[in-house]
Amino acid sequence: MNAPDNHLERRARELYREAARQLDPATAAGLRAARRAALSGADGSSLAQRLLQLLLPAGAFAAIAFAALMLSSPVQGPTGSAAGPSPVSEADGELPPDAAAADPALYQNLDFYGWLAKNGDSQASR
Repeated sequence: MNAPDNHLERRARELYREAARQLDPATAAGLRAARRAALSGADGSSLAQRLLQLLLPAGAFAAIAFAALMLSSPVQGPTGSAAGPSPVSEADGELPPDAAAADPALYQNLDFYGWLAKNGDSQASR
């Protein structure tokens, strides 16, 4: 099994060396100069380029995640009286508050709220 691999490797090496011998001197000098420039530039500037290549996608991902978070969170309006009274329909007063959204202290005094509902109108008319 190694024999075909060795033959292929040997043949490729022979072709490479033959092509390198047939290369004219000007092209060979240009290739050597380009190789030296590439190897010398790989020391300092490539680190900054690699860092930039890593930070740019990370920053873009962070911006997209922030925008998605801002768009998915509910918008809360101002709670002061400057916004004006909010229109309350009659159906809103008839429904009990949602247990998840209501204050737990409201459920501790249910009998008081029942008494207030019965006697609130009679006390207000006095």
